[in-house]
Amino acid sequence: MNKIKIYFPLFIVVISFITGLYFSPRLPYLMASHWGINGQVNGYVSKNFGIYFMPVLSLFLYFLFRFLPSVDPYKKNFKEFQNYYNNFICVIFSFLFYIYLLTIFWNLEYRFNMVQLLSPALAVIFYYAGILTQNAHRNWFVGIRTPWTLSSVTVWQKTHKLGGKLFKLTALLSLFGLIIPQLALYLLLVPVLLATTIVFVYSYLEYQKEN
Repeated sequence: MNKIKIYFPLFIVVISFITGLYFSPRLPYLMASHWGINGQVNGYVSKNFGIYFMPVLSLFLYFLFRFLPSVDPYKKNFKEFQNYYNNFICVIFSFLFYIYLLTIFWNLEYRFNMVQLLSPALAVIFYYAGILTQNAHRNWFVGIRTPWTLSSVTVWQKTHKLGGKLFKLTALLSLFGLIIPQLALYLLLVPVLLATTIVFVYSYLEYQKEN
């Protein structure tokens, strides 16, 4: 099972390259690449960039995600939540491939509200981020890394327990973007900013209590 989780992202990378090459003859010279909060296109890139950027980015991220644990000062702690970390990588790569497919189909002249369709995918990302956060042991790359969580195991654990719940709540709120597409971006950004602020302040207060 662990080998499947390790190689699944590479499978996504290969499928991304194949998908881009397959649809390349049917894609326009200038591809839509960015959408505003109203779901309207407001940015374009060349076809070659549009086809290859996401697969190349995914390949780079794969090696980055695999490399980070080996240089972490708390590398031994990664083993304690390795399964959750591998799952999160699979979720991230599935999300990137989903965005890639949406972009390609839009440029094949299928029309839909891009922001609205991103809402459930972002909800999955943040919900599993909550799960990973609640199970992450102290390290330098994954989790809520403030000066106070990195200085105290107790503060790390308390902050991540709260942060995991807030990220899951953020995921549930972002799902309302399916119902209210014009507010989809705000239903994600506002909870994310609030959650980030809350855990930052909370970690500081808990550290002050401990000391």
